[in-house]
Amino acid sequence: MADFDAIYEDQDENSSILEAPNISMTPDPVVIRGAGNITVFGLSNRFDTDFPNLLHSRVAPEEFKATVTRVNVTLRKTLPVTVRWLLCGCLCCCCTLGCSMWPVVCLSKRTRHQLEKQLDWENCHLYSKLGLKWKLARQRCDSSLMMEHVLLVEFVPKQNLFKPD
Repeated sequence: MADFDAIYEDQDENSSILEAPNISMTPDPVVIRGAGNITVFGLSNRFDTDFPNLLHSRVAPEEFKATVTRVNVTLRKTLPVTVRWLLCGCLCCCCTLGCSMWPVVCLSKRTRHQLEKQLDWENCHLYSKLGLKWKLARQRCDSSLMMEHVLLVEFVPKQNLFKPD
């Protein structure tokens, strides 16, 4: 006996196309770790300029090296001053009840802000056209529980023009 109460849904061939899940095929971001010998508040004094293989068909090695070199120049200008203030703050920390460390915190924050602005400029003028986005991010170190600042090169997924709104 047939079920007269049952409701069956008609399957159109177009409905399965429209209901396809939004699949993102973007690879994991490329992580560029600090390669310097001095680290102040998680920010290394330089980043390695070696070209990663994952960016081989995305960006020219010269452009990659120029961007990392600009970041390294910014770090080379700002980190020696931060290290001097850190040493001075450590010497005076007992007398000032820790207030002598505030200049180091502010200088570190200013350096991070400068790097973020520089990477935003690079993204707007070059890398957004290539489908890449650079950013400064905090990640946990491999060997310890400490955090470090790394450069992330993220792949921006292309917009699907054939999918309706």
